[in-house]
Amino acid sequence: TVSGYRYYSDEQLNQVINVKPKNRITIGYCRVSSHKQKDDLERQIDNVKTYLLAKGQPFEIISDIGSGINYKKKGLQELIRRISQNQVEKVVVLYKDRLLLFGFELIEYIASLYNCEIEIIDNTEKSEQQELVEDLVQIITVFSCKLQGKRANKAKKLIRELIQEETDGKSHKSNADTKQRTEN
Repeated sequence: TVSGYRYYSDEQLNQVINVKPKNRITIGYCRVSSHKQKDDLERQIDNVKTYLLAKGQPFEIISDIGSGINYKKKGLQELIRRISQNQVEKVVVLYKDRLLLFGFELIEYIASLYNCEIEIIDNTEKSEQQELVEDLVQIITVFSCKLQGKRANKAKKLIRELIQEETDGKSHKSNADTKQRTEN
């Protein structure tokens, strides 16, 4: 090279110094957006397990319940950690959007840095228009859920305030009744 340095991959270095690579595993990753979809999560897990068993690969399953735009899901973070520790040879997902709704390419790039392949079982090609429509629907769904959550929290707060006012009103009334009785 121009700089006078030579660069070697981990595989090349391990071959020269006769180090056998660690046993890396395949991880099946399954995700649904909410607890209401738990049945769908079980179906996903069954489908991924069946697929991996048919391939004869040793594997583990990591599953998550949470939004596809939430990067803080416990299972996703575990998956990324294990990829970055070079423990994972392959990640298998049923559909591309089960890993992440947005940012799939970033996870794919991170995985490639550690020679980890991401395999999508149902990789049905979609037109650009179909993908855009699905992305818009997902964005609207996420924000409407957030809005519903804010409305629900606002309603709960209002109910608590009304209950508190009612409780305070009763205690003032009972204090007034007690005071009136003691005066008589």
